[in-house]
Amino acid sequence: MKVEIWIDFVCPFCYLGEIKFEKALAEFEHKEDVELVFRSFQLHKSGVHTKDKDIHQVVAEKYHISYAQAKANNARIAEAGNEAGLHYDFDRVKLNTSELAHQIMQYAKRFQKEGTLIKRYFKAYFEEGMDIGDETALLQIAEEVGLNVLPLKRELERGTLKKGLQEDEAAARRLGINSIPYFIIDGEYAVSGAQDEQYFLTAIKKAYAKK
Repeated sequence: MKVEIWIDFVCPFCYLGEIKFEKALAEFEHKEDVELVFRSFQLHKSGVHTKDKDIHQVVAEKYHISYAQAKANNARIAEAGNEAGLHYDFDRVKLNTSELAHQIMQYAKRFQKEGTLIKRYFKAYFEEGMDIGDETALLQIAEEVGLNVLPLKRELERGTLKKGLQEDEAAARRLGINSIPYFIIDGEYAVSGAQDEQYFLTAIKKAYAKK
């Protein structure tokens, strides 16, 4: 059974949703029959609107709320993250486009290392203050998870990894996906957002039973 998951590394709900889904899957008795396929979805393809702004200001402008309200909203996300074992530090977040990270994720898929890479990128961005557009930092983590960075760098320079990213985003458009995280279970059941673990587990069981 295949589960497709559309994510972006700058999406706090994607970090939380991926962890909650992973915990739900760990409770599923047939988890060895489930294949996870991560898909790219860029929320912000240009960094212009985030230049010289922190994440609270960007959230405030996006949702037309005050800076204080945006900061309070992010604090609630951090609280939910703490309950799931995550440690968001929104004050350290460095805003940037995530295209490079997605290209490296596409490369990691070839070696079945994308799951580990994704978790490290999320942690580095939301907890450690890594610039998600910093190629040096991204490649260092890629090497840490076991990827050979020399051929990876060559592919980044040639732009060949953009194809997988573009195909994932085109698939999202065809399916009408406009918010993430977005989960499609066995091509039939769709779950949007960072739902609780029991919700995910119920959806997985339902899809598996039908299969």
